[in-house]
Amino acid sequence: MSEEIFKKVVSHSKEYGFVFPSSEIYDGLGAIYDYGQNGVELKNNIRQYWWKSMVNLHDNIVGLDSAIFMHPKVWKASGHVDGFSDPMIDNKDSKKRYRADNLLEERIAKYEKDGKTNKAEELQAAMDKAILDNDLPALKALIEQHEIACPVSGTRTWTDVRQFNLMYKTQMGALAEDAEDVYLRPETAQGIFVNFLNVQKTGRMKIPFGIAQTGKAFRNEVVARGFIMRMREFEQMEMQFFVRPGTEMEWYTHWKEQRLKWHNALGANPANYRFHDHVKLAHYANAAVDIEYKFPIGFREVEGIHSRTDFDLSQHQQFSGKKLQYFDPEVNQNYIPYVVETSIGLDRMFLLTMCESFKEEQVQNGEQTETRTVLNLPPALAPVKLAVFPLVKKDGLPEMARTIISDLKYEINCQYEEKDSIGKRYRRHDAIGTPFCITIDYESLQDESVTIRHRDTMTQERVKIAALKDLILPKVSMTELLKKLG
Repeated sequence: MSEEIFKKVVSHSKEYGFVFPSSEIYDGLGAIYDYGQNGVELKNNIRQYWWKSMVNLHDNIVGLDSAIFMHPKVWKASGHVDGFSDPMIDNKDSKKRYRADNLLEERIAKYEKDGKTNKAEELQAAMDKAILDNDLPALKALIEQHEIACPVSGTRTWTDVRQFNLMYKTQMGALAEDAEDVYLRPETAQGIFVNFLNVQKTGRMKIPFGIAQTGKAFRNEVVARGFIMRMREFEQMEMQFFVRPGTEMEWYTHWKEQRLKWHNALGANPANYRFHDHVKLAHYANAAVDIEYKFPIGFREVEGIHSRTDFDLSQHQQFSGKKLQYFDPEVNQNYIPYVVETSIGLDRMFLLTMCESFKEEQVQNGEQTETRTVLNLPPALAPVKLAVFPLVKKDGLPEMARTIISDLKYEINCQYEEKDSIGKRYRRHDAIGTPFCITIDYESLQDESVTIRHRDTMTQERVKIAALKDLILPKVSMTELLKKLG
């Protein structure tokens, strides 16, 4: 049933202008998606919520927008050239390639769904050990032991597990023979690290302080499934927080709490979130945890909080030959700062928001019961905040509707609708998550009042046009959402 809900969310996303397969008229491009007219508004609102909460609400965090292309030595220093890979396994019959750990995670999820908790825990422990030991043969043995078959061929004829580098390589230069190999960035964090001193000096920043940025990243995911869960082109929202060595675990705990608070402020069921500590730490980390959300297809990572130590700045100092140190007047010494990172996938947060808000409800329409599909989006994130309907397309009602929109559109994202019956218009805006709809009727011409309808309760009330702004704006503004963060 849960997987059916996920399929409905995917279908709904396309039908109502949220997400389209990229280049669809050419049969699409694998694991690449475009955001439609409603999707881009929702995505922008999520990004704005993150940016305002992370940058504008903190005196010691500033923003950055670094380039996608960077000097190739950046990726050598960061370890991506030599170690940015996933364990892959091929099915000999279907010729399809899969991430070995993903196949095992799906089997663990199936065991949990079937109530086989002990088997799930045993497999999880065995997989964690194999990953921790970088034991690729052990991963294959687990796939064979648990009789995992290829979803395409249905057979269990597997190759050995191998590592596969995920970076996209291209060339920069006017002539092929003189061109230099460069990479599309696989993460946005390195753009922050190489600009550490630029920001610190020009902003006169004092430790502890953070640098935040949002932007595209690219990974050549061989196994890109789950709709926009795992894509080859995606967007990250990251903040690197620079701290005095020895205080990193204190800040690590702080940002764990703050980031979960950010998620909970959106009103999702807290039971759908959990922390998952990393068993095998990345080469740069001394602590790492994922914030996972229970999607209809199971728990999946949405955000990571990592204590990266001084690895990144130390590596860039070594490879560039430039000092990347900070003089701390409080302790009267120079040091390379430690870093605590928060990194969230914007596309995954978009999908989380869609899954959390998608509802199918049985409602009464006269004597009949019908199904209402609604997105109970947080009003501040909704693509359209207010829909304005003239009862009929004549007698001055459309003109009054347009006048209302003209007065409100600078502060509230409004949309005019006149096609179909009022009931169908309500249903259409329920489906895209519009929190408020107002109808202009013949009485409106007489008493300057309208009927306002609330999305979540479907209740209606009569209000004066002059009162609309004061009634709606506080409920849909980003300000009210941000105030929940304290």
